[in-house]
Amino acid sequence: MRFSLQREVFLKPLAQVVNVVERRQTLPVLANLLVQVADGRLSLTGTDLEVEMVARTPVDDAQNGETTIPARKLFEIVRALPDGSKVTVSQTGDKVTVQAGRSRFTLASLPANDFPAIDDVETTERVQVPEAVLKELIERTAFAMAQQDVRYYLNGLLFDLGDRHLRCVATDGHRLALCEAPLEATVSNKRQIIVPRKGIQELQRLLEGGDRELELEMDRNHLRVRRDDVTFTTKLIDGRFPDYEAVIPIGADREVRIEREALRASLQRAAILSNEKYRGVRIEVSPGQLKISAHNPEQEEAQEEVEAETNVDDLAVGFNVNYLLDALSALREEHVILQLRDANSSALVREAGNERCRHVVMPLRL
Repeated sequence: MRFSLQREVFLKPLAQVVNVVERRQTLPVLANLLVQVADGRLSLTGTDLEVEMVARTPVDDAQNGETTIPARKLFEIVRALPDGSKVTVSQTGDKVTVQAGRSRFTLASLPANDFPAIDDVETTERVQVPEAVLKELIERTAFAMAQQDVRYYLNGLLFDLGDRHLRCVATDGHRLALCEAPLEATVSNKRQIIVPRKGIQELQRLLEGGDRELELEMDRNHLRVRRDDVTFTTKLIDGRFPDYEAVIPIGADREVRIEREALRASLQRAAILSNEKYRGVRIEVSPGQLKISAHNPEQEEAQEEVEAETNVDDLAVGFNVNYLLDALSALREEHVILQLRDANSSALVREAGNERCRHVVMPLRL
């Protein structure tokens, strides 16, 4: 096996694949990348048995073959080489040589046959989504995923495939984030799949935005995302996601329209003096304004007032300030709407111009 290519061209697929490789491994070969050269194309594969990433790029001076090379070492070597270097990788026996200019590195390899492959995806549903759309859906919801919750089905992101829409939903039991986008083609089977946290994190790194079409393939146990230069596969969480539509407050008829950035800045300032454990802030709504107050065990207090368009009178609700700030950060429009019902009900936070993305925050007793 042998191939040559520019350092910058080599670095991009290496960076995409190396993140999948776990630093602590049960099998030595899992610390390696599967490197394959065929028909003038280089294919790099990394896996931790849950997530698999395959990146492809054209190469010069290619001799077909395959082997596995230590992932981190190869990545660090290529990253440390000077810009514009031409890198040549060749294999002799069980050693791999990386050469660039006057630099030469010899790495130990393991046989390609030892490298585990993720099971074939027996596609039951195939959907086309523009890359920018999938990137936006994940960015606006992934922050609300649970972390190491015993309710394992919350430690991931729900992809809910409807007639002509794709919806992403995440919840940790205290707040919920939902965002949807229309699909051009009708979906033959409505599906719900839960993608684990690591799969979502790798997808976020991978997605660059733009109008390129991605192909999403699903079966019972896997999601595969295909792009012209990368194929990404992740196992799914086998569980039933809660009925999230039941969590979205109905009858939250007390609306507050407010400038998003002004509210966010006020909350950030009030958070400085909130209780470090509960992070609680009290929100009081009265006609034309919204008051934010926070205090802590040291008897310190913060008070903020923000102009708001509302006719709601005399309503006070407590919230975890971090959850409100996360929701506001995920919204994009200049004005947002808070929909409230009473002091014991969740708040719905959304953009003033549309209901495509909605965030639910549970109240906090103060």
